Amino acid sequence: MGSLDLEDLPDQALVLVDSAPVIYFLEGHRKFGPYFQPLFEIHAAGRVRFAVTTITVCEVLTGPLKSNDEATARRYRSVLDSWQLVDLDVDIAESAARLRTSLRLKLADAVQAASALAINAAALVTHDRDFSRVKSLRVIS
Repeated sequence: MGSLDLEDLPDQALVLVDSAPVIYFLEGHRKFGPYFQPLFEIHAAGRVRFAVTTITVCEVLTGPLKSNDEATARRYRSVLDSWQLVDLDVDIAESAARLRTSLRLKLADAVQAASALAINAAALVTHDRDFSRVKSLRVIS
């Protein structure tokens, strides 16, 4: 595993972050947390802005809620609330359906990609190779 290609992101770039990198960061994942750490460092330094989708909110909160850990769920929600939230609206839903049909993406992945495109994100950061089929979007993984 190399490193994330973050060097040429423009200053103040809006980056849509997929669920897995957020979970790895918040949970301090031993293997993948360090891989995505530079992304969260440049965010903390104010170099990039983060956006997440309602899909990501759902996926990130599932772990703590499954464990009945309300305190951790609240802490995670607080972090997520500090980033731009991209709501799933009908235009993003239609775009996701088109991406899903043309690229055979899973529904959640299609929503993530369509959301990144809708907000003109400079990139989508993920740990999922399926996004490589989305040629109209810069994918960092």
